[in-house]
Order: sequence, then C-alpha cells, then structure tokens
Amino acid sequence: MSRRPLRASRALAALAAVALLATGCATTPTGRVVLLPSSDGAPAAVVVNPTGEAVVLDKPYAAATMSRGDIAPYAATPEEVKARFGAALGAQPPAPVRFVLYFVENSDELTPASRVSFDEAYTEIARHPVPDIVVIGHTDRSGNDAVNDALALRRAQSVRAALLRRGVPADSVVAFGRGKREPLVPTPDGVPEPRNRRVEIVVR
Repeated sequence: MSRRPLRASRALAALAAVALLATGCATTPTGRVVLLPSSDGAPAAVVVNPTGEAVVLDKPYAAATMSRGDIAPYAATPEEVKARFGAALGAQPPAPVRFVLYFVENSDELTPASRVSFDEAYTEIARHPVPDIVVIGHTDRSGNDAVNDALALRRAQSVRAALLRRGVPADSVVAFGRGKREPLVPTPDGVPEPRNRRVEIVVR
C-alpha cells in the first residue's frame, strides 16, 4: 500500500490540515485537505495531485475532498476546521519565536537597538519552562569566507554566552555560524550591508 505525496509550495508559511484515509490496499488516497491562514498573513498554496489531476488551493480555508481519484474543491469554514481538526491542531507545539540582533561592523558587539532586542529575547525564553534555543550567526558579504565564518560563529557564541550569564541552562542553547551564505538582504559580494550582520535567535 502506498500514498502519492501532496506537493506544497511555501509549506512553512501555512498549515494544511490533512486527513488521508487508506481504503483497503488501494493506492489512491481518500480524505480532505484544508489550507489554513498563515500566522503572518503571507500568501501560500497547496497543490493537491493524488492521481495526476491537480487542484490548487491558494486562499485561506480553500479545501478539497478526495475519493477514489476524484477531487472536489470547496470552501471550508473556521468552524468546520475546529470541529474536524481541532484536537490535532491543539496538540501541536507552539510555533517558534524568532529574534534578530544586529552587530557593529567587523565585531561581535551588538548595536544599541539590538541590546534591547536581546532583553526581549531573554524575556521570551524565561516564559518557557524547558526552552530549546538555536543561535545562528551571520555576516555581510564583505571579506573572505574564512574570516566571515569565524566572525559569524563568534557572534553566535557571544550571544549564547550572554544568555548563559542570564541563567539559561547551557544544554538549552546551541550556537553556530553561517558566514555570508544566507544574507537577509541579497547583495553582491563585497557589499557591507548592516542588516546582514546579525544573529538570529530561535526559541521553541
């Protein structure tokens, strides 16, 4: 028995509530797909294509039922979603909370505004009885890879050390650097863009 996949675009921007029920040993799935609103309002879409006939769901609460190869699109409602999927949605862990801190050029010193953001991140962390924290360091695209890799890691480690000084357990925080590989603002190589000199804190 096998199931053909549902192809999703921007799958992390919205949650598709999916109930697939296998019928005997049939290879064609049956069930229901509902596209939920994304938390940030960003547009999203899900392509439902179990048998080769694609249906695109691209608006909040757009839905489709599948039965033995037939796809029937329809408009779901928040009340239906709560009734059908409320228990499953309620069992999900809270969405991660992200903070972005910016740095003075060629250093691991936070900008004044980002010192305030660090305090906000710590306040959020303190709300979690058992926090799971990832600290990711980045640089702008000036300088070579080796220098940027070392600086990105140093920035991440400096933020991790500051969290530990606040009493966050060491085994709750991991830190690593991505150098100039993932700029927040795409620029040509060699451009010193301040918004790319950053650390991202992800709190779960």
